[in-house]
Amino acid sequence: MLTRIDHIGIACFDLDRTVEFYRATYGFEVFHTEVNEEQGVREAMLKINETSDGGASYLQLLEPTREDSAVGKWLAKNGEGVHHIAFGTADVDGDAAAVRDKGVRVLYDEPRIGSMGSRITFLHPKDCHGVLTELVTSAPPADREH
Repeated sequence: MLTRIDHIGIACFDLDRTVEFYRATYGFEVFHTEVNEEQGVREAMLKINETSDGGASYLQLLEPTREDSAVGKWLAKNGEGVHHIAFGTADVDGDAAAVRDKGVRVLYDEPRIGSMGSRITFLHPKDCHGVLTELVTSAPPADREH
């Protein structure tokens, strides 16, 4: 069962400049940064709030590290802006199977490792009214990488 909005992914050309905008404008601070070589992105997670299920909601700012990455291609076509929405779940495997059974294409056969040690998968935007949708199971608090 989906429990919350885990994050909104925002594609940007300049991560440092975009982080500074969100810091100066809204007071959001960086909670976590990492480079995901597999996905070809450098990212910053800005924590917005804690949630009742022990998780949190974030803005995920994504800068491509190479032009041929999914985010790099998306930026070239669309420019900066909202790239995807991610819903938190205690069981990414079970929820991915449930939506697959309803005819929604799940992009990964098996969930992959995402930000802060989470387990993730994506749903095809054409099956989700044009919205690239991610399902996220957060790593246990002790295993989260800040």
